[in-house]
Amino acid sequence: MAGGDELRLLGFWGSPFVLRARLALSFKGLSYEYVEEDLTNKSELLLRSNPVHNKVPVLIHNGKPICETQIIVQYLDEVYGASNGPSLLPVDPYDRAMARFWAAYIDDKLLSSLMMMSRGKTEEEKAEGRKQSSASMETLERAVKECSKGKPFFGGDGVGYVDVVLGGFIPWVNLIDRLTGSRQFFDAGKTPLLAAWLERFGSLHAAKVVMPDMERLVELSEMSS
Repeated sequence: MAGGDELRLLGFWGSPFVLRARLALSFKGLSYEYVEEDLTNKSELLLRSNPVHNKVPVLIHNGKPICETQIIVQYLDEVYGASNGPSLLPVDPYDRAMARFWAAYIDDKLLSSLMMMSRGKTEEEKAEGRKQSSASMETLERAVKECSKGKPFFGGDGVGYVDVVLGGFIPWVNLIDRLTGSRQFFDAGKTPLLAAWLERFGSLHAAKVVMPDMERLVELSEMSS
């Protein structure tokens, strides 16, 4: 384990937020113990480690808990820097601020449209979710051009913070595409840069090894509906 540190991740396999933490750990090349939580019967460790929200993911580093997915990713990058894998956050303060801005945009806009599309109670709500998702993806198309500066990833030549944050949603947008029978996200005709990004990111070994199984996600979706 890096530097003799003890890393444990409390998670649930079907959470995009847990996937983000696992992506960060994978790209940083860090060894850790993964503890799967039963969210219907949360462990004492989880309740003790995250007494405010009682949610996963929780990263426990040498006995100290760190909560909330984006904070966990930033923490791992700050603690391990470039000594383990790539630095996820840019060195330049302005670029770092922009990476945080776009990460917040993904959670604010893309997540809300995902929820509306998948859990909308009426067809009108679902249609509004599709409309909002289309608008958010067009905005992210401009973001990938701005952040990547013509290079393969939001982080430039290598995977960065925004790549990890957006990457956490990949299985679930693919699930929606599968269930609806049409490309709702990463449409090469509408957002070619994002579609190309998806192919590159999804082909990386560090991403592949932590992605959840699609058939299992379909079963989870059916149980939740």
